Amino acid sequence: MSAFDIWGYHPDAGYRRGADIVGYKVEATDGAIGKIDKHSEEVGASYLVVDTGTWIFGKHVLLPAGTIRLIDTVEEKVYVDRTKEQIKDAPEFDEHKRAGEPSYLEQFARYYGQPHM
Repeated sequence: MSAFDIWGYHPDAGYRRGADIVGYKVEATDGAIGKIDKHSEEVGASYLVVDTGTWIFGKHVLLPAGTIRLIDTVEEKVYVDRTKEQIKDAPEFDEHKRAGEPSYLEQFARYYGQPHM
């Protein structure tokens, strides 16, 4: 595979299949953004849904697994390779659109840097 898959974990991120990371704090490159509300391990479509709390008025954001730099199970933190501003400007996550709409994740892939294939 020549291009990095935004929906897969980096080999050195510390990801272990089956690990429960819901509730872990999420850190952008420039500070905390919230806590993991949901986590998908679906092959080819792994992602986190982060509850940003009061930071951006309770918005939920989707972060593809490929944005994760490190999962720290001791500190219960996940570090991502995006800034708070980049995450704030991402398309809003809508759990009702996820099911049955394969094109739904494409908007996140485009926003986070993977061209449509």
